Amino acid sequence: MATASADAARKFDPGRAAEYETQSRIALAGYDACHELSACMLAAALGQGAPAHILVVGAGGGGQEIVTTGALEPAWRFTALDPSEPMLDLAVAKLRQHGLLDRTEIHLGYIDDLPVEARFDAATLIGVLHHIPGDQPKRELLRALAARLKPGAPLVLAGNRYAYASRPLLLAAWAERWRMHGAGVDEVQAKLGKILQGADPPHSEAAVATLLKEAGFEPPTWFFASLFWGACIARRLSSKS
Repeated sequence: MATASADAARKFDPGRAAEYETQSRIALAGYDACHELSACMLAAALGQGAPAHILVVGAGGGGQEIVTTGALEPAWRFTALDPSEPMLDLAVAKLRQHGLLDRTEIHLGYIDDLPVEARFDAATLIGVLHHIPGDQPKRELLRALAARLKPGAPLVLAGNRYAYASRPLLLAAWAERWRMHGAGVDEVQAKLGKILQGADPPHSEAAVATLLKEAGFEPPTWFFASLFWGACIARRLSSKS
């Protein structure tokens, strides 16, 4: 898993980090709504106002998971984890701007770098899994995450969940999304080419459910969709040690 995750992290260099927030909102129609609903799902699962420690895997960029959830639940603390230093630097700046840095532990690295005895009340994995090539590394990442959650703890998992070539109409609509925001024909094709070469999403919602089951999670509940993107919540099995 470390090699696959390291390969994924290298894509998020300073150039990509600098444009991340703007480009993410174009690539994902409903970017803010997805994060808002993720926060609402976690609050519903954990209970309003209850103290909690949330693991945010792939927190780099705008740190939007923490910004949104931290505003909803002032008693929650966070551990922000990301292997890309440029992306993590952006998140730190955003958390400082929103007054959330004192509620957040910052870790540059991978899930395996966290102590196994760490037990979080919940976790998020948003925009990460489709950057991990191959099913086995995806399983290993989810298992490592499950091992650091309390039994019954919820995980919000969001990302692309279809093989791109399997949904040509969605792919064409994605191209139109870029055109809608001013990209020319050549730029649209370049963006699609980068996406197709740089990610390996699970091939269906059923495939996501299987990966979660194999890692020790209950069946997921899906709550958001936008073209290839989907978001779900699943609890770590209570019986898993």
